[in-house]
Amino acid sequence: MTDPVSPYPLPTSGKPKPRYELLDGLRGIAAILVIWYHFFEGFATSPVDQMMNHGYLAVDFFFVLSGFVIGYSYDDRWRGGLTARRFMLRRIVRLQPMVVLAALLGALAWILQGSVHWDGTPSPLSSLLIALVLGLVLIPVIPGAEADVRGNGEMFPLNGPSWSLFFEYIGSLLYALILRRLSDRWLRLVVIASGAALAATAFCNASGAYHLGVGWSMADGGFFGGLARLTFSFSVGLLISRHFRRRTIRGAFWICSALMATLMAMPYIGGDTISAWNALYDSTATLIIFPLIVYIGACGVTTDRLSTSLCNTLGELSYPVYIIHYPIMYLFYSWVWAHGYSFSQVWPACCALFILIILLARTALRYYDAPLRRYLSAKWLSRPANKN
Repeated sequence: MTDPVSPYPLPTSGKPKPRYELLDGLRGIAAILVIWYHFFEGFATSPVDQMMNHGYLAVDFFFVLSGFVIGYSYDDRWRGGLTARRFMLRRIVRLQPMVVLAALLGALAWILQGSVHWDGTPSPLSSLLIALVLGLVLIPVIPGAEADVRGNGEMFPLNGPSWSLFFEYIGSLLYALILRRLSDRWLRLVVIASGAALAATAFCNASGAYHLGVGWSMADGGFFGGLARLTFSFSVGLLISRHFRRRTIRGAFWICSALMATLMAMPYIGGDTISAWNALYDSTATLIIFPLIVYIGACGVTTDRLSTSLCNTLGELSYPVYIIHYPIMYLFYSWVWAHGYSFSQVWPACCALFILIILLARTALRYYDAPLRRYLSAKWLSRPANKN
């Protein structure tokens, strides 16, 4: 995720770094795939029959991309006086305004649904207030606690996708305090160890279905599964950024978009039964293919004004689309389940809601997120960093 003040900050020489427009565009494509994965989730009865079955892997792609862009943007700035405090302020300015808005929208959706758990059990307003406060500052909810207002065990029951932002902050802290200081040799060891932990998460069946869709709940070791996903993906992205040498790859955007769409749309590996073959698929996608996609995407260039504008627009909308779409999903699920609808009956509504999500994200970006980030940047980041 790029930085709001200057997505590719100035190095100490003062010359602007070039943007990787294709990576911005690919982040937008991944966010769109997540939306449709969540639409289809409303009709699944198990991990086996979920359409766009592997959409949860988009988060691993986001983490790889985040490690690459942060390493590219900041690695040479620490010698110029950047401090861990200032770096984290930049991350807060970039991420937190939309986290706050998403939590508020989630609270509104919960009220509109009748202020009940998914099983119909009433939940008091005090539970909502606790969940809201925790969601605003990204403190996870323990399953079964009073703040678990939907009764589904989510870390952030007012906006489920906020769990990945929780880990994004952890990744930023790890980078500022530890990872940026590591030599290439030690960083490779981190990548190898965390990659082994990630594969173990899949093959030891931490999810109950041999997949990597973990981290969204604190139950059943979900935190450690999410940490493994974050640590490997972020670290390998950082390692790629350190050794990246740009080579021209024609059609990189379309190659990478097709790869991501294929990976995420693939049916459950193993047929109609829970199978360890799916763990192999998820591990291969995360350990090998997503780093390759980021590398290929970074090697591509936009060739005209239209393609540059498209990638920039997709990149700008990717974060607001991702972080605020789920409150709409809560309402969608409630409507579908209450009437027993199938996807074939409601696909026009899905298309309409998809357009609504894009418009809502664009409105939030223009009238809320961008102005607030400008204000916070002027207030917190206008002063030059102190020399170390």
